[in-house]
Amino acid sequence: MIRLPRALVHVVLAAMATGSAVSFFLWALDAVTALRWAHPWLLWLLPIAGLVSGLLYARHGGAANRGTAVLLDEIAEPASGVPRRMAPMVLAGTLLTHLFGGSAGREGTAVQMGGSIASALERGLSHRLPALLALTSAERSLLLQAGMAAGFGAVFGTPITGALFALEVSPRARRSLAALIACAIASFVGDAMTTLWGAHHTIYDRIGLVALGVGRIDPGLLLRVAIAAVCFGLASLVFVRATHAMHLLFDRLVRQPWLRPALGGVVVVALTLVVGSTSYLGLGVRSPDPTAVTILTSFGAEGAEPWSWALKLLFTAVTLGAGFKGGEVTPLFFIGATLGNTLALLMGAPVALFAAIGFVAVFAGATRTPLACTVMGLELFGIEPAVYLAMACIIAVLCAGRRGIYHPIPRARASRPIHPPVEDL
Repeated sequence: MIRLPRALVHVVLAAMATGSAVSFFLWALDAVTALRWAHPWLLWLLPIAGLVSGLLYARHGGAANRGTAVLLDEIAEPASGVPRRMAPMVLAGTLLTHLFGGSAGREGTAVQMGGSIASALERGLSHRLPALLALTSAERSLLLQAGMAAGFGAVFGTPITGALFALEVSPRARRSLAALIACAIASFVGDAMTTLWGAHHTIYDRIGLVALGVGRIDPGLLLRVAIAAVCFGLASLVFVRATHAMHLLFDRLVRQPWLRPALGGVVVVALTLVVGSTSYLGLGVRSPDPTAVTILTSFGAEGAEPWSWALKLLFTAVTLGAGFKGGEVTPLFFIGATLGNTLALLMGAPVALFAAIGFVAVFAGATRTPLACTVMGLELFGIEPAVYLAMACIIAVLCAGRRGIYHPIPRARASRPIHPPVEDL
């Protein structure tokens, strides 16, 4: 049974706290990224950062080691709650990853912080005022969904997407009018808090898409988008399988979990030297290097190399598969936007449009959330490409296989359970 008014007290308070925490996270992430740009030699310390992160989680992580999987399990079947330590630990681990150049995202951190903060707040309020604020099992599940929504909406500045994502991401999540109301309120409140604290989100130029006149349906362009969407779905499939395969590979190669990120750091440094570019480190949204490939440059005709998407996929699979903390979603944006750039040039299509479509479609395929990703495209890029965005997201999901980035990884050996890496959900 859900008593919505009482649950909403928890939801609003949790969303305010989550939005504030995400605001600090975004500020800190910008700060450590700028520090890495100013001191490129920090990349050489990535293996040591991996060792520190690995030891931190090995000694103090507990259930928090399972990342977003814990949150999704608690939403499906509320039990002991999300660990309080998850929020500070994933925050510290993600900042370490980005300070020293690991290829990861940020949404997993924000979502886990939201779930951890919501759970801790619920336990505190229920303990102090049990008669008024103690929640039922169904209400705790609802609160955790709302915490996810608040974290996602706050970190990207997309409150409608945040609400839909929390409802759509897990097939076992509660989908009801009460859940929709709670998630919508949480996502908008979380996003409002980031605005209040002065946090900045990436602004994508909509002028190019408007000038293309993509609001009109062009059958030839529609066909090319459909073909590209198949490629986006296959890229999602490769990303999910590569990340899971890397996780299993590091598990087999290194028996001690706390050593795996150190080895992963060595591999990332080696890959950077082989590639001869730092474009595939960190978030990849922007760079002070005018020659670097980024998400923002991929919206221009010469803003990406033909294999930029594959290199980012490889760097991210190694980083997350080795056990570094962070998320997958922003790297998925990079993969999709750069792949869209390449496909647009091959098919003679508008580069900005295909980069925007790839941006959301690869994410949709990897998370199996076509509705949320379509809406994200509308929130970020405007309503003009709505038909193309929706079609691409649906096709990408259909081509991406049944297993998404938040599905459990198959066991490597029966005696040693494997858990998925912490994501950008």
